[in-house]
Amino acid sequence: MKRGELYRVRNPSPQDPKRSRVFVIVSRQLLIESKFSTVVCAPVYSVHDGLSTQVLIGIDEGLKHDSSIHCDELVSLPKRLPPISSAPSHPGRSTCSIVRCASL
Repeated sequence: MKRGELYRVRNPSPQDPKRSRVFVIVSRQLLIESKFSTVVCAPVYSVHDGLSTQVLIGIDEGLKHDSSIHCDELVSLPKRLPPISSAPSHPGRSTCSIVRCASL
């Protein structure tokens, strides 16, 4: 698990109508590798409202279509929660996007 990686998580919360949702890890790597049992994540939605707290991502990052990271909806998810799948980490744009998201 690394900062900036995308994970599709099954049943992320009872309030979420979707069976699974993609999240991006925003915790610092030092905390990810620590004994803390959770990581801070930002959800990815297919809706983009043009807000400054939303970062565009898409096919280049391993998603099926253009989406956006909603940096104003951070959640804490357990590390032990197994992802359904993880998209490959792409050094260029996704790293820049996650740094931008984490700094908002």
